[in-house]
Amino acid sequence: MHGLGRSVMKIGIIGAGNIGGNLTRRLTALGHDVSVANSRGPETLKALAEETGATAVRATEAADGAEVVVVTVPLKAVPGLPSGLLSGAAENVAVIDTGNYYPQQRDGRIAGIEDEGLTESRWTERHLGRPVIKAFNGTYAQDILDRPRPAGDPERMALPVAGDDEAAKRIVRDLIDELGFDTVDAGGIDDSWRQQPDTPVYGLRAGVEAVREALAEASPERSAAFRG
Repeated sequence: MHGLGRSVMKIGIIGAGNIGGNLTRRLTALGHDVSVANSRGPETLKALAEETGATAVRATEAADGAEVVVVTVPLKAVPGLPSGLLSGAAENVAVIDTGNYYPQQRDGRIAGIEDEGLTESRWTERHLGRPVIKAFNGTYAQDILDRPRPAGDPERMALPVAGDDEAAKRIVRDLIDELGFDTVDAGGIDDSWRQQPDTPVYGLRAGVEAVREALAEASPERSAAFRG
């Protein structure tokens, strides 16, 4: 057990970019057992592992025994993730998807999103073969380090969280609370367009009420800059 009687969780992080790296830093500091992987192999994560105490592993091992798995890779990389990526995870694993679709800027055109009208996280979910919880996708990576606040602090930021699995969503919301942020339930994965890029809540640094209002103001129509 550690801080405030919360239990230590086994957490796998797949992707060690800005979000993945900073979640590794914070979650290890909170006492969780973190394994982290990237596409280039554990030897390239030696510095992060030494800094944080996380275990650098291959992507195929990151989810082994994990109660929470964070998938934080560019959307275009999702189809190339190893098959059975989550097969070793705990039975009721909560899978966090932090991904965003940037068709013109990075990812190219993704037919399932453009032609079938899937939300970004629904498309990712299909590739992973497990339900996902969408969180951190509109959060500045540096804020994960710099902006945690205790519960009740008027400066505490709120993050939208979407997902269909209520038990997994509760695990994720509790973890975000532990990280020092409030959360707003943004609905199911088919509602998660409300927090995709170029929506009012995306990148919003604000509290619960402002986040709720921003989610309500979102339009399902993608702007031209975010269509492939």
